[in-house]
Amino acid sequence: MTTLRTFPVAHPDAGVTRQVLADSPELMLVSFRFEQGAKGALHNHPHVQSTYVKSGRFRFFLNDKTFEIGPGDSFVIPSGAQHGCECLEAGQLLDSFAPRRDDFL
Repeated sequence: MTTLRTFPVAHPDAGVTRQVLADSPELMLVSFRFEQGAKGALHNHPHVQSTYVKSGRFRFFLNDKTFEIGPGDSFVIPSGAQHGCECLEAGQLLDSFAPRRDDFL
C-alpha cells in the first residue's frame, strides 16, 4: 500500500496557490488556485504538462497562441514551450507533469 502524504500550500505568484496532490518520479499532479486577475508568469520547463480546468475561466498563452478556457477544458503543453495564464474568473487548474517537477517538492 502507498503511504498518503500531505504537501504544503505554496504561493508562487500574487493571488495564486499551488499544492502538490500526488507524485512519483514519473508523474506529478498539482492543484493551482487563482484569484480573479491573478497571473501565472510566462515560463517554460522540460516537463510535458497537461492542464485541466476544474473551475473558473483563464486566458492562456502558449508559444505564439492565445486562447480562453473554462470548466472541463484541457490541453497539453509540450516540453520546452513558453506558457502562462491570466485568470479571468477565480478558479482551479489541475496540472499533471511528466516527469515529476522536483522543484515543487
